[in-house]
Amino acid sequence: MPSEHLALPQRAELQEVVLQLFTHHSITEPLLVPAVAEPLLVMVLSGSAIVEERSLDGDWEMAQVQAGDFYLTSTASPYEMRWQAREGNTFEVMHLYLAHSLVDKAYRHLLGSQATPISFLDISAGQDDLVRMLLEQMRRELVDRREPSSLFVSSLAQALAVHLVRTYRAPKITGRRNNALQAYKLRRVIDRMNQRLAEAFSLADLADAAQLSEYHFSRLFKQAMGLSPSQYFIRLRMGRARQLLLHTDRSIIDIGMEVGYSNPSHFSQVFRHKVGISPSAYRRPPEHC
Repeated sequence: MPSEHLALPQRAELQEVVLQLFTHHSITEPLLVPAVAEPLLVMVLSGSAIVEERSLDGDWEMAQVQAGDFYLTSTASPYEMRWQAREGNTFEVMHLYLAHSLVDKAYRHLLGSQATPISFLDISAGQDDLVRMLLEQMRRELVDRREPSSLFVSSLAQALAVHLVRTYRAPKITGRRNNALQAYKLRRVIDRMNQRLAEAFSLADLADAAQLSEYHFSRLFKQAMGLSPSQYFIRLRMGRARQLLLHTDRSIIDIGMEVGYSNPSHFSQVFRHKVGISPSAYRRPPEHC
């Protein structure tokens, strides 16, 4: 897709905090937001945009957002988001998943050790100075520091969890999704997929990355993403191919080989099926009357 997923330093494995940064330019292909076990925060770091959300195959709902606006969700189903940066500006967003262990510690501290697990309200395009400050400090620590401190990041995340419990706790308990894929495991799997787009799909390798059996991994992955692991692998391949077609002069044959297709005809067939047009037509700029 015409967006950039910014890699973060992998100096420490943070299982309680999963943070992702995306930089988007103009209109992007829809971004699939997974339904994992943990609640998700999305904050606009810079720029302004028109943001649309929808459940899979549902109707789009639109909002105008700017730096500092945030979304909070804990959905049981994957959904799609897409952005259009306003006035040609780059639009940067941050995704943060908070482990249940952090949320549990926060609500037991605030509500007592016998309190039942809580759920959060769904917030779209909200504004909260403390949320913004804590997320920005996490971003700076993980991105700007040469030696980020996992203790500092965990402390910021715990403070954030306390604030969320205090401010955005849902009045009714909707139940916790214990039988769901954890965000840090999903991150491992998708990172491995992206690293091996040129290789043959291996369910066993991905299940090993998630530390699950092939059966349980396949079931939980599809529950989280709405696609089977092999279908999502093809989606990533086609996303990488679209990026290379738009932003490089490399031949279509070379691009096909980079994303795992040694047969150009097969690559064109899969690309046309998933994108709707051939690779050469996708690369060719539209004619103006």
